[in-house]
Amino acid sequence: MTLLFGATIVTMRPDRTIIKDGAIWIKEGRIAAIGKYKDLQVEFGRELEAETEQVNLNGKLIIPGLIDTHVHLAQALIRGCADDMSLIPWLLERVWPLQGNYTYEDGKVSAALCIAEMLKSGTTAFIEAMLAGRYGFEGVAEVVEQSGIRASIGKIVMDIGTYAESNGQMHPGLVEDRVTTVRDTLALFDKYDGGAEGRLRIWFGPRTPGGVTPDLYREAAKLAKERGMGLTVHLAEVKSDMDFISKQYGMSPVEYAGSVGLLDLGPKCVLAHGIWFSDADLQLLAETGATVSHNPSSNSKLASGFCRVPEMLELGCNVAMGCDGGPSNNTYDLIREMKLAAVIHKAKTLDPLVVDAESVLEMGTLNGARAMGRLDEIGSLEVGKQADLAIIDTNSLHLTPFETQNPVSALIYAGQGSDVESVMIGGRWVMWKRELQTLDEEKVKAEARAHATQVYARAGIINKSRWPVF
Repeated sequence: MTLLFGATIVTMRPDRTIIKDGAIWIKEGRIAAIGKYKDLQVEFGRELEAETEQVNLNGKLIIPGLIDTHVHLAQALIRGCADDMSLIPWLLERVWPLQGNYTYEDGKVSAALCIAEMLKSGTTAFIEAMLAGRYGFEGVAEVVEQSGIRASIGKIVMDIGTYAESNGQMHPGLVEDRVTTVRDTLALFDKYDGGAEGRLRIWFGPRTPGGVTPDLYREAAKLAKERGMGLTVHLAEVKSDMDFISKQYGMSPVEYAGSVGLLDLGPKCVLAHGIWFSDADLQLLAETGATVSHNPSSNSKLASGFCRVPEMLELGCNVAMGCDGGPSNNTYDLIREMKLAAVIHKAKTLDPLVVDAESVLEMGTLNGARAMGRLDEIGSLEVGKQADLAIIDTNSLHLTPFETQNPVSALIYAGQGSDVESVMIGGRWVMWKRELQTLDEEKVKAEARAHATQVYARAGIINKSRWPVF
């Protein structure tokens, strides 16, 4: 048992209480009590003193573990491979050729790099968008189990090797056939779903429209619903996606998703990016409860456009947060991502009141938990829930003076991933005082450097500086 005390606690429970000089008592991986330290001492004093490790946090901030709903594990290894490029050349010339040359070991090494970065910046659960067969699922599952993180892994399914109306074909190393992808996803579900002490779930991760036929979407949605699986898909990330769906099927993007059964999965239908949505699309999202994973850094860097987050929140849509991947964002730091989400829409709408700090933290915690189908377990700090939390050191220059600020806005507007001091998942420390406890950080970085060099060499790609290097 562990007692964390002397902290400011942002609970995210229904009344959104923030507890100063608060304490959390953790028993068998779950929250047994939470409240003012003095109240817990009165109620449980003898038991606390006799059997519990007590940790004085000296005024630090505790938040629920963050939840990233759009992650590409394999792309951590190719971070920065395609900066300042538009999406289609970005895919065809850099990202797909590199990923198409991966080995199973490359996939495992990249997953370890990505997960280590997420843990060190406070992310305790994530959704992988499209794990290809060539990345080697067994190695990825091994890293998930070892690291202690919670994961919903979207295994790729596809039956067309193109992207929307692009004339370019996918790299042959990434092309998989329909029968194999569906069969493999179901086999992985049977073998791994519920593994790693319940932390690992298997989802469908179909490619975008243009890479998947309507019939395959229907099959994946039907199978997912029958088995209680989730499904995540990139939808309307760029204008050409919307144009393709309109031309090919005579529908808007979310209407099309509904027509092939994806929206039947409710919040566990996670639509990544969701930029080019119509008013009718937003209404459908609100009615069905489907999730939009908001990825502002990727959307901005690739000049894809602005997701209509203010309107979605106004309608009650489930909008969650996502960092995307190493080439499109360059980091997996969800605290940095939340700041961009909180400021970018103010500039777009010329309204400083939209998408406030509290709404963004809800997107990064509760809404992500709802998207993963785990709201009864994670997303807030409440009695009975899993003890998934991050401790923020508020003593940095950029957070000082923390005591006079709204703790939520201080975190969102001034915080960064490196402020996370310790992280707990299910009552287990996965990072303690900036030291990973479940992964060897130096080994992770050394292996990533070696494998990245090999991948670039196999792909025949040299990532040159635009400026002369001597």
